[in-house]
Amino acid sequence: MMTNPDNLTRTAQLATSAAPLIATLAPAVDGRTFGMCFTSTPRGARLARRLTAVRLDTWGIPYGTRSHDDIVLIVAELTGNAVRHGHVPGRDFRLCVRVAADGETVRVEVTDTRAERLPPRPCASDASDATGAPDVTGVEETGRGLLLVAGLAARWDWCPRPDGPGKTVWAEYALT
Repeated sequence: MMTNPDNLTRTAQLATSAAPLIATLAPAVDGRTFGMCFTSTPRGARLARRLTAVRLDTWGIPYGTRSHDDIVLIVAELTGNAVRHGHVPGRDFRLCVRVAADGETVRVEVTDTRAERLPPRPCASDASDATGAPDVTGVEETGRGLLLVAGLAARWDWCPRPDGPGKTVWAEYALT
């Protein structure tokens, strides 16, 4: 919320501190959990991707490595889907990235508030060719995001949001 300037020559100031906007979710014991709410806009998805990239580097998954790039791509796809398919006016999406206690898996969770638009469930028979690449025959220009996530992640799925309307789409990436 902005305050009105006393006159037209002064700029408006934020009426409240911006600090609560940057609050993270409850941190893990080992400090390898990052969670934050973002505006359900392309800018929010881009910021989520960039902040995740910085956090992964801080956690010892450096820029330029395959693991870093794959996880950032998973975040980009899931947050992009939350903006495109899970957008509800006036509602944010929530991102949580967590490294498992054993340090071998990174879990990405994206929660939006749109309950009526659900992604298809992953299935064991997801089509792929002889090389293991997903079969995208007949797929439109859009709609390949979850195929990409399925190809990069060890597993993924979605579940109803436990604390309100919406859903959480998650993916687990196995660090090598």
